[in-house]
Amino acid sequence: MLVMPVILVTNDDGVHSAGIVALADALASLGDVTVVAPVGESSAIGHALTIAHPLRLEPWRDGVFTVDGTPTDCVNIAVSTVLRALPDIIVSGINKGYNLGDDVTYSGTVAGALEGALLGVPSIAVSLDRRNSAPLDFAPAASAARMLAERVLRSGLPPRTLLNVNVPTGPVRGYQVTVQGKRNHVTKVTESVDPRGRAYYWIEEGENAWEDDVRSDYHAVRAGWVSVTPLQPDLTRHDALQRVEGLLGA
Repeated sequence: MLVMPVILVTNDDGVHSAGIVALADALASLGDVTVVAPVGESSAIGHALTIAHPLRLEPWRDGVFTVDGTPTDCVNIAVSTVLRALPDIIVSGINKGYNLGDDVTYSGTVAGALEGALLGVPSIAVSLDRRNSAPLDFAPAASAARMLAERVLRSGLPPRTLLNVNVPTGPVRGYQVTVQGKRNHVTKVTESVDPRGRAYYWIEEGENAWEDDVRSDYHAVRAGWVSVTPLQPDLTRHDALQRVEGLLGA
């Protein structure tokens, strides 16, 4: 009897997003797909884990469940309660908007895949360009996700590794393996006053000047390539260890 791979799908745009529907549909031919996603928008929430209050798991439709929490919550509840085992692969997305360079630290989409890598599951985060108000065509990103998932299921990834995939709009030239882009980030915060005279603040997208690096994810998508960046949870700056030892007199 042929045993189909178990595929867990999550996102940070919420269970109602057209991106997660397109992703789940594209992966259905590869294995048994289960969707566990936030009940509402959870963008830019990073790798947050909810520990201050209980979470609710609700069936949405066949094979689709909602959690009133973060993408990281969704992965943990999926593994512990819905699947009751580790899946063969976790795919997070399709996010409405890029997750490039330093933005991966904010991204709930990437966090869903990061949690998978921490659990020892090969994982992929998929994001799609959104530069205007036109309706998004998720088909190219869904196709890229399916191709990469098929190859990861067949060949695996190194331990504690996830792939961060960014898909441009328009004609796609192919795929490039990339590194995280770097930029000079300037935070933009708008201050205003509510009707009661109290100040409030909106954190907006900052002004960005990207470094010119032909190996970067930013350079790849700007040139029309699908960017595939291997990431890892280890944030240690290994080449700085000796210098920090010197600071401590070690």
